[in-house]
Amino acid sequence: MAALIASSVLSGCTDENQNKLKVVTSTSLILSIVERIGGEMVDVVNIIPPAQCPGHFDVSPGDVQKLAEADLFLLAGWQGEMFSQELIDSANNPDLTVVTLDIPSNPQSNWMTPAVQQEAVGKITAALSRVDTENSAAYQDSAAEYKDKIEAKAAEVKGKLAGENLSSINVICSGMQAAFLNWVGLNVVTFYGRPDSLTPKVVKELVDKGREAEVTLIIDNLQSGQDTGAGVAEELGCQRIILSNFPGGFDNTETWEKAIDRNIDLILEAAGK
Repeated sequence: MAALIASSVLSGCTDENQNKLKVVTSTSLILSIVERIGGEMVDVVNIIPPAQCPGHFDVSPGDVQKLAEADLFLLAGWQGEMFSQELIDSANNPDLTVVTLDIPSNPQSNWMTPAVQQEAVGKITAALSRVDTENSAAYQDSAAEYKDKIEAKAAEVKGKLAGENLSSINVICSGMQAAFLNWVGLNVVTFYGRPDSLTPKVVKELVDKGREAEVTLIIDNLQSGQDTGAGVAEELGCQRIILSNFPGGFDNTETWEKAIDRNIDLILEAAGK
Protein backbone atom coordinates (compact mmCIF):
# COMPACT_ATOMS: atom_id res chain seq x y z
CA MET A 1 0.00 0.00 0.00
CA ALA A 2 2.84 2.40 0.92
CA ALA A 3 4.49 1.67 -2.42
CA LEU A 4 1.27 2.39 -4.30
CA ILE A 5 0.78 5.68 -2.47
CA ALA A 6 4.38 6.74 -3.14
CA SER A 7 4.01 5.80 -6.79
CA SER A 8 0.82 7.82 -7.07
CA VAL A 9 2.37 10.88 -5.44
CA LEU A 10 5.47 10.74 -7.60
CA SER A 11 3.40 10.27 -10.73
CA GLY A 12 1.25 13.25 -9.83
CA CYS A 13 4.30 15.46 -9.27
CA THR A 14 5.77 14.39 -12.57
CA ASP A 15 2.55 15.14 -14.47
CA GLU A 16 2.32 18.56 -12.84
CA ASN A 17 5.89 19.44 -13.79
CA GLN A 18 5.39 18.18 -17.33
CA ASN A 19 2.43 20.55 -17.75
CA LYS A 20 4.54 23.57 -16.88
CA LEU A 21 6.31 25.63 -19.52
CA LYS A 22 10.02 24.87 -19.19
CA VAL A 23 11.98 28.11 -19.54
CA VAL A 24 15.72 28.74 -19.49
CA THR A 25 17.01 32.30 -19.02
CA SER A 26 20.48 33.64 -19.74
CA THR A 27 20.58 36.10 -16.80
CA SER A 28 18.89 36.73 -13.46
CA LEU A 29 17.41 39.94 -14.89
CA ILE A 30 15.26 37.78 -17.16
CA LEU A 31 14.78 35.04 -14.56
CA SER A 32 13.30 37.42 -11.98
CA ILE A 33 10.74 38.72 -14.48
CA VAL A 34 9.75 35.23 -15.72
CA GLU A 35 9.20 34.14 -12.12
CA ARG A 36 6.93 37.13 -11.49
CA ILE A 37 4.91 36.72 -14.68
CA GLY A 38 4.87 32.94 -14.96
CA GLY A 39 4.38 31.96 -11.34
CA GLU A 40 3.22 28.36 -11.01
CA MET A 41 2.71 28.07 -14.77
CA VAL A 42 6.44 27.92 -15.52
CA ASP A 43 9.44 25.89 -14.50
CA VAL A 44 12.35 28.31 -14.97
CA VAL A 45 16.11 27.90 -14.52
CA ASN A 46 18.91 30.40 -15.10
CA ILE A 47 22.37 29.96 -16.63
CA ILE A 48 24.70 32.86 -15.78
CA PRO A 49 25.17 33.42 -12.02
CA PRO A 50 23.89 36.88 -11.02
CA ALA A 51 27.23 38.13 -9.67
CA GLN A 52 29.15 37.10 -12.80
CA CYS A 53 29.81 39.07 -15.95
CA PRO A 54 27.98 37.51 -18.95
CA GLY A 55 31.09 38.08 -21.04
CA HIS A 56 33.20 35.81 -18.83
CA PHE A 57 30.80 32.88 -18.59
CA ASP A 58 31.82 29.35 -19.56
CA VAL A 59 29.14 26.88 -20.65
CA SER A 60 28.95 23.59 -18.70
CA PRO A 61 27.40 20.21 -19.65
CA GLY A 62 24.65 20.98 -17.16
CA ASP A 63 23.71 24.10 -19.12
CA VAL A 64 23.43 22.04 -22.30
CA GLN A 65 21.10 19.64 -20.49
CA LYS A 66 18.91 22.52 -19.29
CA LEU A 67 18.39 23.62 -22.87
CA ALA A 68 17.87 20.07 -24.13
CA GLU A 69 14.81 19.77 -21.86
CA ALA A 70 13.43 23.31 -22.32
CA ASP A 71 10.54 24.75 -24.31
CA LEU A 72 11.79 28.34 -24.35
CA PHE A 73 15.20 30.00 -24.11
CA LEU A 74 15.18 33.73 -23.33
CA LEU A 75 18.31 35.78 -24.13
CA ALA A 76 19.04 39.43 -23.47
CA GLY A 77 20.88 39.77 -26.78
CA TRP A 78 24.09 41.29 -25.41
CA GLN A 79 27.52 40.86 -26.96
CA GLY A 80 28.56 39.06 -23.78
CA GLU A 81 26.21 36.21 -24.67
CA MET A 82 28.37 35.05 -27.57
CA PHE A 83 28.29 31.56 -26.05
CA SER A 84 24.56 31.22 -26.77
CA GLN A 85 24.62 29.83 -30.31
CA GLU A 86 27.12 27.13 -29.40
CA LEU A 87 24.95 26.23 -26.41
CA ILE A 88 21.81 26.04 -28.56
CA ASP A 89 23.53 23.87 -31.15
CA SER A 90 24.88 21.52 -28.47
CA ALA A 91 21.44 21.09 -26.91
CA ASN A 92 20.08 19.73 -30.21
CA ASN A 93 16.49 20.42 -29.17
CA PRO A 94 14.22 20.79 -32.24
CA ASP A 95 11.29 21.80 -30.00
CA LEU A 96 13.16 24.70 -28.40
CA THR A 97 11.97 28.25 -29.09
CA VAL A 98 14.72 30.86 -28.79
CA VAL A 99 13.76 34.49 -28.20
CA THR A 100 16.30 37.31 -28.11
CA LEU A 101 14.82 40.27 -26.27
CA ASP A 102 17.20 42.86 -27.77
CA ILE A 103 17.05 45.25 -24.82
CA PRO A 104 20.51 46.81 -24.44
CA SER A 105 22.48 47.30 -21.25
CA ASN A 106 24.92 50.16 -21.78
CA PRO A 107 25.60 53.74 -20.59
CA GLN A 108 22.28 54.83 -22.10
CA SER A 109 20.13 51.86 -21.06
CA ASN A 110 20.00 49.91 -17.80
CA TRP A 111 17.58 47.12 -16.86
CA MET A 112 17.53 48.37 -13.26
CA THR A 113 15.78 51.58 -14.31
CA PRO A 114 11.96 51.39 -14.21
CA ALA A 115 11.46 52.26 -17.89
CA VAL A 116 13.74 49.48 -19.14
CA GLN A 117 12.32 47.02 -16.60
CA GLN A 118 8.85 47.82 -17.98
CA GLU A 119 10.07 47.25 -21.54
CA ALA A 120 11.56 43.90 -20.55
CA VAL A 121 8.31 42.83 -18.90
CA GLY A 122 6.42 43.53 -22.11
CA LYS A 123 8.79 41.55 -24.32
CA ILE A 124 9.06 38.60 -21.93
CA THR A 125 5.29 38.46 -21.54
CA ALA A 126 4.89 38.41 -25.31
CA ALA A 127 7.38 35.54 -25.60
CA LEU A 128 5.68 33.46 -22.92
CA SER A 129 2.27 34.07 -24.49
CA ARG A 130 3.43 33.02 -27.98
CA VAL A 131 4.86 29.73 -26.77
CA ASP A 132 2.11 28.97 -24.23
CA THR A 133 -1.06 30.42 -25.74
CA GLU A 134 -3.28 28.53 -23.29
CA ASN A 135 -1.99 30.66 -20.40
CA SER A 136 -1.57 33.89 -22.35
CA ALA A 137 -4.31 35.74 -20.47
CA ALA A 138 -2.82 34.78 -17.13
CA TYR A 139 0.61 35.99 -18.22
CA GLN A 140 -0.88 39.29 -19.35
CA ASP A 141 -2.67 39.75 -16.02
CA SER A 142 0.50 39.03 -14.04
CA ALA A 143 2.51 41.39 -16.23
CA ALA A 144 0.01 44.22 -15.70
CA GLU A 145 0.18 43.66 -11.95
CA TYR A 146 3.97 43.69 -11.98
CA LYS A 147 4.11 46.85 -14.11
CA ASP A 148 1.96 48.58 -11.49
CA LYS A 149 4.46 47.49 -8.83
CA ILE A 150 7.34 48.84 -10.90
CA GLU A 151 5.64 52.23 -11.12
CA ALA A 152 4.95 52.18 -7.39
CA LYS A 153 8.57 51.32 -6.56
CA ALA A 154 9.83 54.05 -8.90
CA ALA A 155 7.63 56.62 -7.16
CA GLU A 156 8.74 55.34 -3.76
CA VAL A 157 12.44 55.63 -4.66
CA LYS A 158 12.06 59.09 -6.18
CA GLY A 159 10.24 60.21 -3.06
CA LYS A 160 12.98 58.81 -0.86
CA LEU A 161 15.63 60.67 -2.87
CA ALA A 162 13.73 63.95 -3.26
CA GLY A 163 15.46 65.81 -0.45
CA GLU A 164 18.94 64.32 -0.82
CA ASN A 165 20.34 66.82 -3.35
CA LEU A 166 22.14 64.04 -5.21
CA SER A 167 22.71 66.24 -8.26
CA SER A 168 25.40 68.05 -6.28
CA ILE A 169 27.44 64.83 -5.97
CA ASN A 170 29.89 64.46 -8.86
CA VAL A 171 30.72 60.86 -9.72
CA ILE A 172 32.79 58.78 -12.09
CA CYS A 173 31.34 55.35 -12.66
CA SER A 174 31.36 52.12 -14.59
CA GLY A 175 29.57 52.54 -17.90
CA MET A 176 27.24 49.73 -16.88
CA GLN A 177 25.92 51.91 -14.03
CA ALA A 178 25.74 55.26 -15.84
CA ALA A 179 22.09 55.11 -16.95
CA PHE A 180 20.90 53.98 -13.52
CA LEU A 181 22.87 56.71 -11.75
CA ASN A 182 21.48 59.34 -14.12
CA TRP A 183 17.98 58.12 -13.26
CA VAL A 184 18.81 58.30 -9.55
CA GLY A 185 19.91 61.92 -10.00
CA LEU A 186 23.66 61.83 -9.41
CA ASN A 187 25.87 63.98 -11.62
CA VAL A 188 27.83 61.54 -13.78
CA VAL A 189 30.96 63.40 -14.92
CA THR A 190 32.25 60.52 -17.04
CA PHE A 191 32.34 56.74 -17.08
CA TYR A 192 34.78 53.92 -17.84
CA GLY A 193 34.67 50.46 -19.40
CA ARG A 194 35.82 47.04 -18.27
CA PRO A 195 39.14 46.49 -16.45
CA ASP A 196 41.08 45.64 -19.63
CA SER A 197 40.14 49.02 -21.12
CA LEU A 198 41.74 51.05 -18.33
CA THR A 199 45.20 51.67 -19.75
CA PRO A 200 47.53 54.07 -17.90
CA LYS A 201 46.51 56.79 -20.35
CA VAL A 202 42.79 56.22 -19.70
CA VAL A 203 43.31 56.19 -15.94
CA LYS A 204 45.20 59.50 -16.13
CA GLU A 205 42.38 61.04 -18.17
CA LEU A 206 39.82 59.85 -15.64
CA VAL A 207 41.84 61.22 -12.74
CA ASP A 208 42.32 64.57 -14.50
CA LYS A 209 38.59 64.86 -15.19
CA GLY A 210 37.83 63.83 -11.63
CA ARG A 211 40.05 66.51 -10.15
CA GLU A 212 38.70 69.17 -12.48
CA ALA A 213 35.09 68.30 -11.62
CA GLU A 214 35.81 67.75 -7.91
CA VAL A 215 34.52 64.19 -8.03
CA THR A 216 33.85 62.75 -4.59
CA LEU A 217 32.52 59.29 -5.44
CA ILE A 218 33.59 56.41 -7.71
CA ILE A 219 30.94 53.77 -8.46
CA ASP A 220 31.91 50.33 -9.73
CA ASN A 221 29.68 47.62 -11.16
CA LEU A 222 29.75 44.24 -9.40
CA GLN A 223 29.43 42.22 -12.61
CA SER A 224 32.01 44.02 -14.74
CA GLY A 225 35.09 44.18 -12.53
CA GLN A 226 34.09 45.29 -9.05
CA ASP A 227 37.54 46.80 -8.37
CA THR A 228 37.94 48.51 -11.75
CA GLY A 229 37.70 52.02 -10.33
CA ALA A 230 39.77 51.36 -7.22
CA GLY A 231 42.92 52.95 -8.66
CA VAL A 232 41.05 56.07 -9.77
CA ALA A 233 39.44 56.42 -6.34
CA GLU A 234 42.83 56.08 -4.68
CA GLU A 235 44.39 58.74 -6.91
CA LEU A 236 41.50 61.12 -6.22
CA GLY A 237 41.37 60.25 -2.53
CA CYS A 238 37.62 59.80 -2.72
CA GLN A 239 35.05 57.25 -1.66
CA ARG A 240 34.12 54.23 -3.78
CA ILE A 241 31.08 51.94 -3.71
CA ILE A 242 30.01 48.88 -5.72
CA LEU A 243 26.49 48.48 -7.10
CA SER A 244 24.83 45.51 -8.81
CA ASN A 245 23.10 45.42 -12.18
CA PHE A 246 21.42 42.06 -11.53
CA PRO A 247 18.87 40.75 -9.02
CA GLY A 248 20.66 38.27 -6.78
CA GLY A 249 24.07 39.89 -7.22
CA PHE A 250 24.09 40.65 -3.51
CA ASP A 251 22.56 38.44 -0.82
CA ASN A 252 18.80 38.83 -0.31
CA THR A 253 18.30 40.79 -3.55
CA GLU A 254 16.57 38.15 -5.67
CA THR A 255 13.89 40.53 -7.00
CA TRP A 256 14.19 43.80 -8.91
CA GLU A 257 12.69 45.70 -5.99
CA LYS A 258 15.16 44.27 -3.47
CA ALA A 259 18.10 44.82 -5.82
CA ILE A 260 17.18 48.45 -6.46
CA ASP A 261 16.63 49.05 -2.73
CA ARG A 262 20.11 47.70 -1.96
CA ASN A 263 21.69 49.97 -4.57
CA ILE A 264 19.82 53.02 -3.26
CA ASP A 265 20.83 52.25 0.33
CA LEU A 266 24.49 52.05 -0.72
CA ILE A 267 24.22 55.37 -2.56
CA LEU A 268 22.55 57.13 0.36
CA GLU A 269 25.08 55.72 2.79
CA ALA A 270 27.86 57.11 0.63
CA ALA A 271 26.10 60.45 0.20
CA GLY A 272 25.82 60.83 3.97
CA LYS A 273 29.56 60.47 4.56
